Amino acid sequence: MNVEEQITDYINSQSEQKRTDMETLHRFILGVMPGCKTWFMDGKDSSGKVVSNPNIGYGLQTITYSDGKTREFYQIGLSANTTGISVYILGIEDKKYLAETYGKEIGKASVTGYCIKFKKMSDINLDVLEAAICYGVEASS
Repeated sequence: MNVEEQITDYINSQSEQKRTDMETLHRFILGVMPGCKTWFMDGKDSSGKVVSNPNIGYGLQTITYSDGKTREFYQIGLSANTTGISVYILGIEDKKYLAETYGKEIGKASVTGYCIKFKKMSDINLDVLEAAICYGVEASS
């Protein structure tokens, strides 16, 4: 199964409201990041143990560890969780930036150092989400 099929299956496995929001957000992010690499991570470690919620990833960044080793990873992530949806904006060094810059204007969402979590898409301001995504992509490029 290819990445797009995995993404479709994951989105289709959600409840009706969450599925509709995830489909819309998936298209929205692809519109903000046209032509980006897409990823799907099933949330399992190498032994098959579930360690996180599955994630859809967008974009490409190279992460360099303190030992000099590098790894490719996505820049923006999208995941369903028990209470709603999370958008991950990875690669931002200042862990206060997202909350301070976008937290008050994004709507009914919890904003942490790299995550914007909300119950449903209608709770958030998509223009603000787009600005946060664009900032994250630029910061991690």
